[in-house]
Amino acid sequence: MTELGAAGLLELCRRHLDPGSQPLVEHASNTNTTVLRVATPSYGPVIIKAHRSLERYANELHAYLHWTSAIPDEVPRLLAHIDEPPTLIVTAVPGSVLTELDLPVEHERAAYEQAGALLAAWHTAQPPTHTVDMTSWLADRGHAWLELATDVLSTGDRNTIRAHLRDLATIRDVPVVPCHLDFTPRNLILAPDATVRLIDFEHARMDLAARDLVRLTDRYWRHRSDLETAFLIAYGPLTDLDRQIIEHCTYLDRLTKAVRATGCHPPLEPNQEPGEHH
Repeated sequence: MTELGAAGLLELCRRHLDPGSQPLVEHASNTNTTVLRVATPSYGPVIIKAHRSLERYANELHAYLHWTSAIPDEVPRLLAHIDEPPTLIVTAVPGSVLTELDLPVEHERAAYEQAGALLAAWHTAQPPTHTVDMTSWLADRGHAWLELATDVLSTGDRNTIRAHLRDLATIRDVPVVPCHLDFTPRNLILAPDATVRLIDFEHARMDLAARDLVRLTDRYWRHRSDLETAFLIAYGPLTDLDRQIIEHCTYLDRLTKAVRATGCHPPLEPNQEPGEHH
């Protein structure tokens, strides 16, 4: 797979979208993507994003092609995609990442209420299906991650996680829906007109709807219950089953975060996960 820097991304944009493209800002890269903001005469500012993972590229492309139509005015628009190297070019949405803003409390609550409406609509982008035993698959995946956590987490912590994974696996017949799976304020853009938009779909796939609330619950709402209340005004109330899944999957999320920080991941993790895309 070709590794691209800013110059390579700009060349792709000129070749596949607009020959007059000029670089604006090279965004901070990570282990999975390289991102450049580009000015184009024909489309205005755009984002060109190269993936190092074919799976995440496929996830994001599928989301743009099939699911963003559920919230067409609140997401970037796909302008072009290139399979080699795996790259997407989308419109740049105006505004700032929600986590970077110091908002008055009432404006923050209003943004979270909009976010709740976005996620509720996203979860309806495709009819739910019961054909995947996602809870059992997630529990099995968690046990694979636990094998890598011996030197990362204490015995007590690993036993607690193991118990939550066992309980998760006992939950049956939960439908899967289109999920974002990194639905946090860092992927929400607040525009100057106060519109909230959603970005970054590289983790998107069919999964348990409640999993999209795990990071919000664990990382943002524990000390800000008012933001949860605002979010649920538009998203809708959570059931007892939702909260059980959130609780169990919170431990899975903490586990994978801790192990990934060491640079490890289960070697036999499947390329096509249950529920992905269809």
